[in-house]
Amino acid sequence: MRYALYFTPPADDPLTVSAAEWLGRNPFSGETRKVAGRGPFSADDFAAHTQDPRRYGFHATIKAPFELAAGQSEASLVEHFQAFCRSQQAFDIPAVVVGQLGPFFALIPAATHQPLQDFAAAAVEAFEPFRAALSEADIARRKPERLSLAQRAYLDRFGYPYVMEEFRFHMTLTGPVETSEAGAMRDLAEAHFAPFIDRPLRISGLALFVETERGAPFTVHAWQPLSGA
Repeated sequence: MRYALYFTPPADDPLTVSAAEWLGRNPFSGETRKVAGRGPFSADDFAAHTQDPRRYGFHATIKAPFELAAGQSEASLVEHFQAFCRSQQAFDIPAVVVGQLGPFFALIPAATHQPLQDFAAAAVEAFEPFRAALSEADIARRKPERLSLAQRAYLDRFGYPYVMEEFRFHMTLTGPVETSEAGAMRDLAEAHFAPFIDRPLRISGLALFVETERGAPFTVHAWQPLSGA
């Protein structure tokens, strides 16, 4: 069993519904649907492009997936999760856009927003006592030889290289997209998510996701509003 702290809007939020339609899966309900072809992409091609984010569910990583440390329990994790959410104030990202992180497309902030960076850093620190150390295989999967010195240090310290000043909020929409197909994919994503881009995104809560076994779909175990949401 692995757990993760992800941002996702509430289950009934229009963005959650729209993202479930795009990815073909809703992590709140576990419901899946056949992915339709879009633009120049056949149904099979589009399903392949969204395969990885479909398994994880629409989200932004705040605390990357982890197994529980010895002596910790799911009950204590849930209790800490609820207390943490009560201690954090809801806020807005001023605007989100469709962007690329390497070959992947995602919804990202239009500009770095310090309250978001601070929120993510606080979560990483707060839940570190619950995280079991990474196995050698897990470390190898992160390809540490390709990381910067700071990222490798964070991998060793927090089990994930992209935290603190290396954190980049992103709600993944695709797996890797070839350069020749990137323009078409961007157009499709911008059209589908047009009601949400260049607008504020409310960080109103946090979700505790679970993966029952390695490779299984991630599902929402609990969603908790932040203070003032």
